[in-house]
Amino acid sequence: MKSPLACCHLLVMGLVAIQGRAADSLPKLPDRFDVKAIDAFLSAHCRRPDRVGLSVAIVSNGQVVLAKGYGKRALPDGRAVETNTLFAIGSVSKQFTSAAILLLAEEGRLSAHDPVAKYYPNLTRANEITLLDLMNHVSGYPDYYPLDFVDRRMMTPIAEDELLRQYAGGKLDFEPGTKWSYSNTGYILLGRVVEKVSGESLGAFLTRRIFEPLRMSRTFYELDAADARLAAGHARFALGDPAAIGPEAGGWLRGAGGIYSTPGDLAKWDLALIEGRVLKPDSYALMTMPRQLAGGRIAEYGCGLSVKIQNGRQVLSHNGAVSGFNAYNAIVPSTRSAVIMTCNLEGGMGSLPGQILSLLLKEQSNVPIIAGPPAAEVVKAAFTQLQKGKVNRRQFSDEFNHYLADEKITGAAKRLKPYGSPKKAEVINSYERGGMEVTTTRLTFATGDLLVLLYRRPNGKIEQFFVSKE
Repeated sequence: MKSPLACCHLLVMGLVAIQGRAADSLPKLPDRFDVKAIDAFLSAHCRRPDRVGLSVAIVSNGQVVLAKGYGKRALPDGRAVETNTLFAIGSVSKQFTSAAILLLAEEGRLSAHDPVAKYYPNLTRANEITLLDLMNHVSGYPDYYPLDFVDRRMMTPIAEDELLRQYAGGKLDFEPGTKWSYSNTGYILLGRVVEKVSGESLGAFLTRRIFEPLRMSRTFYELDAADARLAAGHARFALGDPAAIGPEAGGWLRGAGGIYSTPGDLAKWDLALIEGRVLKPDSYALMTMPRQLAGGRIAEYGCGLSVKIQNGRQVLSHNGAVSGFNAYNAIVPSTRSAVIMTCNLEGGMGSLPGQILSLLLKEQSNVPIIAGPPAAEVVKAAFTQLQKGKVNRRQFSDEFNHYLADEKITGAAKRLKPYGSPKKAEVINSYERGGMEVTTTRLTFATGDLLVLLYRRPNGKIEQFFVSKE
């Protein structure tokens, strides 16, 4: 429900809120895509006292290579998370609501370009705002759920049409189509349009048209928090212990975030969506088309999906966050791959989704696998050697050894020695060139940062090692 930016904030806060030695006990995330190592990393993550439960599915080249539950589904009873444990997926629901609109459009029962006035004539600027504007988050309707906690309003049930009257019946935040601003309000409205046109509830439509045909037997629309199949939601504040937390009251989620599922079921959805088993090609193209705003700027968002290029590949993704839960779903259509996570602690995934997606993208890139230590370790070792003015020339290629004359080493030692030992080494970029792995590593010192451009052959030989200021 919270916006992607808000969810990113939660992920950062979750990462910052690592307690003492718990962080030190974590194994390092592997430097390449290794399912066993990823499994071990996730297991250790969920054994920490400041975590609750996590469920994960990773798809590579059309096959589920990891599907597993970690940690606890509820703290009081300590029951383990299993692959069939249900989690709230929050705003990941928006891609399903968008698909419902597009399915009705394929049947000729509505158009994505219909004005809102066709269904709700009394809402603000209803003749000028279209269903596509709602799906793209460019309508200007204020977001009723912009914060990262359940405020007092959402503790009381609300009828959807009343919610729309309050949040889509007043002043707009901006002129329609001129800006992108995440708005849950638009998706409440879209869910109601599905119900008006189809003549059935949104849950019934989704079940009949998507969940059942795709055999998503562990996916449901709107569940009672006491449902025994559902993990319990938790939250923590300012490094406090995780505590159980209740859901939003009725009416506040619906088409914007009312679905409960498992990563395994979401993997079925991901593959079906990109393989053309849900929507026709024109509908899929519209769903995954970034919106061009008035003035020409491109918003990296389609219909219920963020649309970005990462490591040269298109990635379709969305975060989800409702009271007590986080979710993440990222799809790489070109390789039929995905990373899916659900969590029953607000902010409890930390930076895990992005880290594992990066590994998946790296594994599917043309960057060669390098024999020897990870790039960051090689950079720190070689940098220390340069500081001392004495390098191990066996690690370098013949050509770089010729280039790296003794006077270059002597000069480098004088300039680099004052920096001292790096506090941190972080690879910030990786790509292939000439059959080599090319990485840029940021070294962090007390006095500032330096960048190291490293070229390595698959056998581990260093072909280039350049140091510069950031």
